[in-house]
Amino acid sequence: MLTLTENAQTVITGIVDGAQAPQTGGIRISQDLEGSGLNVAVADQPEGDDQVVESAGAKVFLDPQAAIALDDKVLDASAQPDGRVDFAIGQQE
Repeated sequence: MLTLTENAQTVITGIVDGAQAPQTGGIRISQDLEGSGLNVAVADQPEGDDQVVESAGAKVFLDPQAAIALDDKVLDASAQPDGRVDFAIGQQE
């Protein structure tokens, strides 16, 4: 199952809070239509078939294809001074 670094937990919580999402909110990671990349968006709640990863209050909803692709991965994130967020995916040890 996908794990989150402490940085990712902090950044995700900040993104969701900044979007004024409800308590059930998180970020949703889904496979793009071509199947070659991933999309990230704030979501008010998971969709019916999403896998939910929760760590230190940060919630990540994964569509079925993203859940398979990220099953053995670690998600890291960093916020840039200009407001941009960079996500990085690494292999779990």
